[in-house]
Amino acid sequence: MTAFRYKALDADGKLVKGVLEGDSDRQVRGTLRQRHLRPVEVAAANSASQTGKAGRFRLLSRRLSAGDLALITRQLATLIASALPLDECLQAVADQSRKASIKSMMLQVRSKVSEGHTLAHALGQFPQAFGEMYRAMVNAGEEAGQLAPVLDQLAHYTETRQHTAQKLQMALIYPFVLMAVAVAVVSALMIFVVPELVGIFAHTKKALPPLTIGLIWVSDFMREYALVCLIALVAMLWGARRALRHPARRKRWHQLLLRVPGLNGVLVALDSARFASTLSILMASGVPLIHALRIAGSVMNNLVLREASGAVSVAVQEGASLSRALSQESFFPPMMVHMVASGEVSGDLETMLERSSTNQERELEMTLGTVMGLFEPAMVVIMGGLVLTIVLAILLPIFDLNTMVR
Repeated sequence: MTAFRYKALDADGKLVKGVLEGDSDRQVRGTLRQRHLRPVEVAAANSASQTGKAGRFRLLSRRLSAGDLALITRQLATLIASALPLDECLQAVADQSRKASIKSMMLQVRSKVSEGHTLAHALGQFPQAFGEMYRAMVNAGEEAGQLAPVLDQLAHYTETRQHTAQKLQMALIYPFVLMAVAVAVVSALMIFVVPELVGIFAHTKKALPPLTIGLIWVSDFMREYALVCLIALVAMLWGARRALRHPARRKRWHQLLLRVPGLNGVLVALDSARFASTLSILMASGVPLIHALRIAGSVMNNLVLREASGAVSVAVQEGASLSRALSQESFFPPMMVHMVASGEVSGDLETMLERSSTNQERELEMTLGTVMGLFEPAMVVIMGGLVLTIVLAILLPIFDLNTMVR
């Protein structure tokens, strides 16, 4: 059966949209009429002939947020563990979804499974929603006959990733809000308040203090060119984003980031934790080490670190142990290398990789907490210093006038 997207009119003449499964569009139209709906448009959910809004809908339907992916995986793991047929599990997940894009996606996956394809092959229709690691784990679970436990591990992994991402976002919200407020306040003072206050010195013939002259110059510049500077800043950001689409430029940018003191440790800890966690869950699911290394390397964001993981994969393929291959690359933390070596000796590599990932994520949280704890008072001090500078630049000429009067 194929998933069809439809538009129909109900008894009140209102337009209704949705997704139904059927052998043909004629059958779907008949089903709609049985539901007292008048079909307006019926088309296959994956039809390439749709354009305009439907085409954009199809493009968006191939993407899943971390929360949606975690929810779908958890639902599938629970339903499959209940010994329900796979196609019924997929149908149940589609029925429970409130988003039409996800419902359409899951119905298309169910259609492929009903035709005799594996779940991993069916998920391959949507590579942007279900990444290579996701499909590799599902494929390993199907081959081993342990799909439910593998999906349970995958659900836990996606939920943990989502939780970590949310904590990072929440940690960055307050500093960015504080910085935006500080910039807005200082800009408002310089554009609207300072010109009014320093206007009283315009008719005096006495030379103004250098600090006041500098403040007036900055205020005049911001009043005349603030919009131009804002447009230039937006254009620079847009141009930099387009330039970084080129792999060579993006790699040079990533190399520069790894040279920044403080930031390099955060980036390495973030990517190495993601690498260790992905490698652990892939190996626990039965994915071969070489294949698991290649997939785990692809989930790293920094291209330099991704290239280092590729060198590790090549070294392991040539016969080196994983710990020795990791130690040859300077980016991987020494603690991670030692824990991998211990795992190889004890025969419990998956557990040691998971512990290494947990330790690095914990250290990353502590580092970010320390940085954010220092950033907040630093922003207050900087903001106070800027306001104090503005106040002094205004008060110094007033003090000079009082001296002249005396």
